[in-house]
Amino acid sequence: MTLGKLCLFSFCFYFGGAMDFLNKVFHLEEANTNVKRELIAALTTFVSLSYILFVNPNILHAAGIPKGAAFTVTAIATAIGCFLMGFIANYPIALAPTLGSGAFFAYNVCVGMHISWETALAAVLVASILFILITVFKLREMVVNAIPQDMKYAISAGIGLFIAFIGLKNGQLIVNSDSTLVTLGKFSNSAVWITLFGLVLTVILMALRVPGSIFVGMIITAIFGMIIGQIPLPHDIIAGAPSIAPTFGQAVFHLKDINTAQLWMVVLTFLLVTFFDTAGTLIGMTEQAGMVDKDGKIPRIGRAFLADSTAMVEGAICGTAPLGTSVESSAGIAMGGRTGLTAIFVGIFFIISMIFSPLLAVIPTTVTAPALIIVGVLMASNLKKIDWDKFEIAFPAFLTVVGMPLTYSISDGLALGLIAYPITMIASKRAKEVTPMMYILFVVFIVFFLVTNL
Repeated sequence: MTLGKLCLFSFCFYFGGAMDFLNKVFHLEEANTNVKRELIAALTTFVSLSYILFVNPNILHAAGIPKGAAFTVTAIATAIGCFLMGFIANYPIALAPTLGSGAFFAYNVCVGMHISWETALAAVLVASILFILITVFKLREMVVNAIPQDMKYAISAGIGLFIAFIGLKNGQLIVNSDSTLVTLGKFSNSAVWITLFGLVLTVILMALRVPGSIFVGMIITAIFGMIIGQIPLPHDIIAGAPSIAPTFGQAVFHLKDINTAQLWMVVLTFLLVTFFDTAGTLIGMTEQAGMVDKDGKIPRIGRAFLADSTAMVEGAICGTAPLGTSVESSAGIAMGGRTGLTAIFVGIFFIISMIFSPLLAVIPTTVTAPALIIVGVLMASNLKKIDWDKFEIAFPAFLTVVGMPLTYSISDGLALGLIAYPITMIASKRAKEVTPMMYILFVVFIVFFLVTNL
């Protein structure tokens, strides 16, 4: 055997062995997927989610956290979160710092209540530990399983509209208005034209059923923006990652500061928001991925909850606001991501991104906006599965669907729908069909609103 043939044989042997290993760990064949498809899905999710590397540090900096450390922490915490979700739950879902919780952390707790960021991180850590306990006792699993199938469809569709709304906002196709709340963006804005170019291109690629159309659309849109001079070329390619020493372990060192009623209320708020936010998003993502069985049950949901609650703990220790299920995962799912290998690849990309930050910095939200809009369309297809002929189902489903984009919150939209559901079911004399857990959720969500909106 020649040296060339020997090398080729060795490569095929090791490559084949690696494929077998990945198939055994992530059950690729059972999920009707392959490594290539999972990689494309991961790239799509990563590009859609990469903005978090720059947005989250800006939010944390408002709380007083050094921006450089916040950048590295965001990348590391997200990567670890993705690894946990991939290996523990085998879900194609990324875990990353949530902007809602981050904004509450920085602007409400640190700026509004004049609480130091170190103490606020300690509050996040306490909430995360309580989160794990709730998960271990399967309370979160019981809640998700108790939600009726029609409402799960509504949650998925609502998240779709929410994602599309975020895309329209990020692409500046929709802007705020003092008179009408929102209005159409101005065509004199170059960002609008970049978004429109990307949207039209991606729509055409999707209609032609081009493989990886969302990801291809984002890449071509970024190049288009550079050609017309609206997206700057990177000055450098590689840069060193700042140290996380200023934030690492501060949550642990300041646990003793959680000693007032005000701070325990902060802990409770973090717990409630993340509980319902992650539950709603997980339901939406698994529904989109076709993981929900005929009885409406989500396989390995307990493992997924364990992964995200553990990720919250490691995020707090590293030095960031609560991690949660990323809605941008839906972009990767739309590209065929079906297993935890997608999440693993996303985590690897975030590790690599720490040295390629100059390249990521030039990708504005206008590039990823078309992807979010398209994904929103795909998720909204669950609207057809809701029993609209029965008003007692239609009304709470409608509140959930419109509540998420209009309140700019998954958890608030979820709360509106699940408060309305027992009321309409009792009024229609179908009270016996409502599970005890749904009545408990009715009370919990009312308390949730009182705690978070007073």
